[in-house]
Amino acid sequence: MPSNKSVSDAPIVQFTNCRILRSHQLQREDLWVREGKILNPEKLFFDEKGSADVQLDCKDSIIAPGFIDVQINGGFGVDFSLATDDFKSRIDLVSQKILSHGVTSFCPTLVTSPPSVYHQVLPQISIRNGGAHGAGILGAHLEGPFISKEKKGAHPEHCLRTFEAGAFQDLLATYGSLDCVRIVTLAPEMKRSSEVIRELTKRGICVSLGHSVANLSQAEEAVQHGATFITHLFNAMLPFHHRDPGIVGLLTSDKIPAGRRVFYGMISDGIHTNPAALRIAHRAHPKGLVLVTDAIAGMGLAPGRHTLGQQVVEIDGLNTYIAGTKTLSGSVATMDTCVRHFQEATGCSAEIALEAASLHPAQLLGIEHKKGTLNYDSDADFLMLNDSLYVQATYIAGEEVWRQDALGV
Repeated sequence: MPSNKSVSDAPIVQFTNCRILRSHQLQREDLWVREGKILNPEKLFFDEKGSADVQLDCKDSIIAPGFIDVQINGGFGVDFSLATDDFKSRIDLVSQKILSHGVTSFCPTLVTSPPSVYHQVLPQISIRNGGAHGAGILGAHLEGPFISKEKKGAHPEHCLRTFEAGAFQDLLATYGSLDCVRIVTLAPEMKRSSEVIRELTKRGICVSLGHSVANLSQAEEAVQHGATFITHLFNAMLPFHHRDPGIVGLLTSDKIPAGRRVFYGMISDGIHTNPAALRIAHRAHPKGLVLVTDAIAGMGLAPGRHTLGQQVVEIDGLNTYIAGTKTLSGSVATMDTCVRHFQEATGCSAEIALEAASLHPAQLLGIEHKKGTLNYDSDADFLMLNDSLYVQATYIAGEEVWRQDALGV
């Protein structure tokens, strides 16, 4: 072996006997990691005359980018829409626990809440890298309160708001700060929504359309102003109609600005979306599909009563309802379960299923140069999975942060 005269003294780890998801294909090659980044082995050999300090046999595992969940309301008894004094330790708990489900980055999501909740909670959310302490935080997803009363779903009606004369200032006053905000879900048919979409987009915040009765032309106008995402497609929006397909029509619209892609979230838990609807969406616009859990505090807990912001919800198997109703309220599915269900429902390849939870959310947030791929120089956030797409180990910045064997399961 050549001597390890590298440009850095940091150890080089070589993952061998694996199939790497790269360029949309599982490729039988080794993965090289140094200082939390994925290395180009050719540069290492020929420019640095370097070699591996450590070799790890992956035993024919699949290596795929870590999952990115852009809509998760909580889990394991923690509700991100509840203002508590120990909020930071509670978000830490969720970020730790989701490592076992392959999530290496996420957007903690707040459902429609009173302004006081946003003012208390948002300053306690800080964007940070992942590690042994848990998955990285990419910024908050604020789902509401600027949404439609008719399609409020599990959002409390008394907290809904409309845009008044100074629309963007009204939004700022409601949230208190946009410092850590990454995504805002709003209803595009609301008066003055266009100026709000433009202002949010200008600040690098992703605007998502959801909980809405918008028709297709209103949805297209919102996209022309900068909106790029649809919150949980089919749920909390007008059903597809052949004369006016509503927001769903964005998947095949010819009015999307050149060079822009509209992404859409899907809760692939077998409850929120019939497998046939999942197949229709995927076949219509495969490159825009983003798997989300929409998980609530009850994820990972026994059936019973839990919270979702201002509401009490009941978990019955995989169903979650607002207590005393049959209104669906988020999910208790984990991201790895959603990936497997998506593959089973659509019959797609493992590559496509894995990219829907990694590459596509990274592209939505404009971070695909760092996350969501295993390209050279990207962050070494990745998973080892078996052929049935069960997570065996989770790595962040090249360090193992969870392994199935370690828990004896």
